[in-house]
Amino acid sequence: MKYSNFNEIFKPVLKYTKLLSLKSILLFLMFSCGLKAHLFKNKAELQGIDNSEVITEADEEAGEESSDRPSRHLVPILGGERLNLYIDSLQGKRVAVVGNQTSMVGKTHLVDTLLSLGIRIQKVFSPEHGFRGDADAGEKVYNGIDVKTGLPLISLYGNNKKPKASQLEDVDVVIYDIQDVGVRFYTYISTLHYVMEACAENNKPLIVLDRPNPNAHYVDGPVREPEFKSFVGMHPVPVVYGMTIGEYALMVNDECWLSDSIHCDLRIVPCKNYTHKSKYILPVPPSPNLRSETAVSLYPSLCFFEATSVSVGRGTERPFEMFGHPYFPGTDFSFTPIPSFGAKNPLWENRLCQGYDLHNVIKKRTYEINLNWMMEAKSLLGDSIEFINQPSFFDRLAGTSELRKQINGGWTPKEIRNSWKPGIQEFRKIRTKYLLYE
Repeated sequence: MKYSNFNEIFKPVLKYTKLLSLKSILLFLMFSCGLKAHLFKNKAELQGIDNSEVITEADEEAGEESSDRPSRHLVPILGGERLNLYIDSLQGKRVAVVGNQTSMVGKTHLVDTLLSLGIRIQKVFSPEHGFRGDADAGEKVYNGIDVKTGLPLISLYGNNKKPKASQLEDVDVVIYDIQDVGVRFYTYISTLHYVMEACAENNKPLIVLDRPNPNAHYVDGPVREPEFKSFVGMHPVPVVYGMTIGEYALMVNDECWLSDSIHCDLRIVPCKNYTHKSKYILPVPPSPNLRSETAVSLYPSLCFFEATSVSVGRGTERPFEMFGHPYFPGTDFSFTPIPSFGAKNPLWENRLCQGYDLHNVIKKRTYEINLNWMMEAKSLLGDSIEFINQPSFFDRLAGTSELRKQINGGWTPKEIRNSWKPGIQEFRKIRTKYLLYE
């Protein structure tokens, strides 16, 4: 009798408890699926554009472990390494690869990896510095044949920055896989622009294999103004834009920055276990004069010296880790540029330069462009020696003439930085729409 009474009293309670538990489980499952969809949302879909695609983890082969929130303790998995996300779309297709020495899948080049899997590669397009990355900055890169594979090599630097229609006639799909450093005047994003444009004009799909950006953790510098558009400044973005190459491609496409506002049939293979805060040390130098983590970090600040009479150490073993000039007053550090790999004709060749070694100055991650070094260099040279001796080139690097005028006018770094803030704030609003990672 006691058991019967208990059963009658608590039977409804038990019933609703079970229902509540089932609802909780269902809600949890729905939330989990929704979170995944949110983290890998197609950015083009958000803009109402259906020809940009982010290949998601839902497309991965069944049984592969996945994580919705990247762990800081996990090693980033690059887009190119996630072969199961894109290899099927290459089967039976004629493929062109846009790549260079950084296009590695683990320890094997992407071209060799795809060939070993039976993918039919028609040709390879290469950017500034060439397919093997051994040409000087600005040096003409010639077409040729890859000795190892026998594949045609077509340069996208010099007079042929954009693939011609005739060069894409025998191609069904193009793959872009080049390591960027996240700086506007680093020309690999300019090559990306022209490849996207050519693919759009010739109805060829483009697959971008995403890679971490070693300078993705901050945004800084003046935004490029329209009249200063050039190969070292194709888009209205700050000097440091804080985006991976995949995110950047989405932005170029959906902001209608291609010629005549055309759109590329764009597919992004994202990285895994990666955030913008992830520290990523490049396993392969992206160009002959960015040979170290320190150089990559200092590059956004020191590249402005390229339009001045001050050397950044080209022709030494550690370019972009120092700066100096023969007429600087004596310092505790000096260097002598000589013709060498990546610097056949360095500034102040065979001249002793007094200067500053910045290798040990960068002890923490850089979060802004350092203007103090340019101010110091100008002060050391005085009025008798011209500091910015290539003003038009300097303005193209800066994306504006204001920075040069501010430096020559005696503005302080703080005053200059404050003038950048409105442009950076507006850019951040655009940037947010295309971020694939936290």
